Amino acid sequence: MDVSSRGRLLHKLADLMERDRALLATMETIDTGKPFLHSFFIDLDGSIKTLRYYAGWADKIHGKTMPVGKCLCAWNFPLLMFMWKVAPALCCGNTVVIKPAEQTPLTALHLGSLIKEAGFPPGVVNIVPGFGPTAGAAIASHMGIDKVAFTGSTKVGQLIKEAAAKSNLKRVTLELGGKNPCIVFADSDLQLAVEETQKGAFFNQGQCCTAASRVFVEEQIYEEFVRRSVESAKSIVIGDPLDPRTSHGPQIDQKQFDKILELIDSGKKEGAKLECGGVAMDDTGLYIQPTVFSHVKDHMRIAKEEIFGPVQCIFRFKSQQEAIERANSTEYGLASAVFTRNLDRALSVSATLETGTVWVNCYNALHAQAPFGGYKMSGNGRELGEYALAEYSEVKAVTIKLTETL
Repeated sequence: MDVSSRGRLLHKLADLMERDRALLATMETIDTGKPFLHSFFIDLDGSIKTLRYYAGWADKIHGKTMPVGKCLCAWNFPLLMFMWKVAPALCCGNTVVIKPAEQTPLTALHLGSLIKEAGFPPGVVNIVPGFGPTAGAAIASHMGIDKVAFTGSTKVGQLIKEAAAKSNLKRVTLELGGKNPCIVFADSDLQLAVEETQKGAFFNQGQCCTAASRVFVEEQIYEEFVRRSVESAKSIVIGDPLDPRTSHGPQIDQKQFDKILELIDSGKKEGAKLECGGVAMDDTGLYIQPTVFSHVKDHMRIAKEEIFGPVQCIFRFKSQQEAIERANSTEYGLASAVFTRNLDRALSVSATLETGTVWVNCYNALHAQAPFGGYKMSGNGRELGEYALAEYSEVKAVTIKLTETL
């Protein structure tokens, strides 16, 4: 297939997703529990824009493609993660095998029908539902797979990398866990910082690898920041995710629900101050109230472990250097944020934070054009932007000696 045809097919798939937008958003909400309006305006919008972005790249790249790539998608953003991986792979001319998360397969299966309707040749996109220890492990170790892209936990990412190494040394892109710090300086726009860090902590019920679970606040504004954060958390509307008034739905499953409550309990036992939330809603499903802890210490479990739930931990700091050192004192390095009105400070602090993404005076500002990925135990490689194209292509050097007869 010529490169311009690839771009046309990607645009056609985006058109079909626009047509089925309400259906796909409903499926995503039923599968994940996230509010319908989040699915419709955030997940679908990001997925469609990613497709169109890489459709534009299709006739502007050259190189050797990798014949078969395998994509393992996470359950928290099943549709968006599908597109983050499939769009650049198809743009580069690869065939792909997709294994959706076993908890959330619906949108991937519907996308399979849209891919066929768009006119992609048979066998270019293959969707294989199944469980991680069986279907996922089999594909990760398959000798016919040349590349694996995975979004999920650090523990599973390590297993995938091991399987890749023991099989055919297939290339691996991993987008894994995070324990993401925000640093709020006294000169920041306080209300903006409260709103952005709250969205970072509680968006998608806190089930985000980029969740703003550690917020370091300069001591001069600490008490006021905590007060406003508690007020904001209490105003969040919890309910049926299909109700357009809802902004906070249930957790994904019982296992995750129990893990979050256990970590909240550990925070209380270790001496953090529970400002609000911290409990499940009785008899209404797997709902956990948005939870704010203050006076959190760095040694506590809630300060070190990825919670993957609606829990915000607020720390106090005295100096810029202290804040940077504590922000970096984690095995993860996915995302971070800086809140300040001082541009010089924003740039200097951003340069020292050990994360793949730094947001200044905002949070979760993700765009198809900007690379995304982590340092340290948060993974390797990059998704999105021009950088993702290198993950799905190989470089080859061809040297020709010219003679008089050639």
